Amino acid sequence: MSRFWSSLTHDLKPYVPGEQPRMSELVKLNTNESPFGPSPRALEAIRGEAADTLRLYPDPQASALRAALAAYHDVRPEQVFVGNGSDEVLAHAFAALLKHDAPLLFPDITYSFYPVYCRLFGITYETVPLDQVMQIRVADYRRPAGALILPNPNAPTGIALSRAEIANLLEQHPNAPVVIDEAYVDFGAETAIPLVASHRNLLVVQTMSKSRALAGLRVGYAIGDADLIEGLTRVKDSFNSYPLGRPAQAGAIASLEDEAYFQASRARVIEGRERLNRGLIRLGFDVLPSSANFVFARHPAHEGAALATALRQRAVIVRHFSAPRIADHLRISVGTDEQTDRLLSALSDILGGP
Repeated sequence: MSRFWSSLTHDLKPYVPGEQPRMSELVKLNTNESPFGPSPRALEAIRGEAADTLRLYPDPQASALRAALAAYHDVRPEQVFVGNGSDEVLAHAFAALLKHDAPLLFPDITYSFYPVYCRLFGITYETVPLDQVMQIRVADYRRPAGALILPNPNAPTGIALSRAEIANLLEQHPNAPVVIDEAYVDFGAETAIPLVASHRNLLVVQTMSKSRALAGLRVGYAIGDADLIEGLTRVKDSFNSYPLGRPAQAGAIASLEDEAYFQASRARVIEGRERLNRGLIRLGFDVLPSSANFVFARHPAHEGAALATALRQRAVIVRHFSAPRIADHLRISVGTDEQTDRLLSALSDILGGP
């Protein structure tokens, strides 16, 4: 700590991202990255931007990308906001939409960046417990709220709400902004974007990091009523008017244009998730029903931290959280078949299997 820090900085407890270790022959299943590369068309577009034009600032409005996203999701360009990864988009949403006199509501077990943003922006919040089977119950949110944010599917559980349940939530809170964080929606959940047309208080946030394998490019976006988007833009332009570089904008547009590759890649991840589920269940794990590109599992006879440590000793990295109720769970990203086989083999060895 430094005496030159502000009081805000002293009080912050930053989000801790999944580590990016450098180990030989590592099976890295801790950060929900895609096991497959991005669209070749996206890579070609990114390479095409490695030109003299990099001396020039990018389009601050990302007009071409917003138009492409609008066409893809059947909305108007003025209903689309883009940012440097969905985390930045979420940060702008917290600042622009989620600070009110009544508390912000979100689940007690969820994306751990949410309370970090609340501390950063001085937002009062209340957490709503998941039920006994780790699910979000929309009925539990029938209480006074200044705003709400829910991931769908939830993280780290991977369990999804239906679009009808989200519509019910919106009807409960017609006068509060509601943010649905859909970082993993492409792996089996229903997007809430069709509800934007009938709910002016709904903002849906998505990312190109997961299902489009562009985590290293940092492209996130939000879709909502034009008034909500204007609020996000006011915050962005008070912080960083040029968040997305030329390569990011070009690569994201090209990825949207390669629908066949996108659909094939996400299908491979879903197939890999079910293969991983079957393998874990055979080893005696309890696995939550996931609609994401990861699974959340526990072994009734072993502590989560001990399993994570033992896997690491075998060059397999998974994510472990020490929070109450989930300390014995592991969040395991879907990998290639070879990576899954190495994980299952390591777990079999740890558990004393044949």
